Amino acid sequence: MKPIPGESDRTEYFRAGVGAMLIDASGNILVLKRADVTTDAWQMPQGGTRRGEELQAALRRELREETSILPEHFRVLDACRDWLVYELPEGYRNDKVGRGQAQKWFLCRFLGEPNSIKPDGIEFVSYEWVDRTKLLDRAAPFRRAIYERLVAEFTSYFGRKVV
Repeated sequence: MKPIPGESDRTEYFRAGVGAMLIDASGNILVLKRADVTTDAWQMPQGGTRRGEELQAALRRELREETSILPEHFRVLDACRDWLVYELPEGYRNDKVGRGQAQKWFLCRFLGEPNSIKPDGIEFVSYEWVDRTKLLDRAAPFRRAIYERLVAEFTSYFGRKVV
């Protein structure tokens, strides 16, 4: 695709990535507060894949980098059937993420102790566990459709004890 005159090439692609809907034993969802946004912006852990990196390896790496959650502190329960895509508002686009992200999402059960979660302090400054009914209230508008889809797709895991 040829760039529009005056528009940077950075808006011409969608970055491939993974996301984690991490739930605790009660079915609450982990959300992280962004460090680089002045509004009350929260999101679930997510990040880009490296060239040739297996998706679950990227998931393990991103959780470790962003939250200090180690592979032994979670178990993958399910994966979203489709890749989900969101487009970033123009002000958030850059060479790293391009126009937005295309992500494979995983539902994971958190098995660790709450004090083992440590936001990286660079991208995220704090975390909370929220009920699925509160997830959309916390999400940035451009992420809401994806989060809504994930709650719907993984709905059978909510309201039951997940071990």
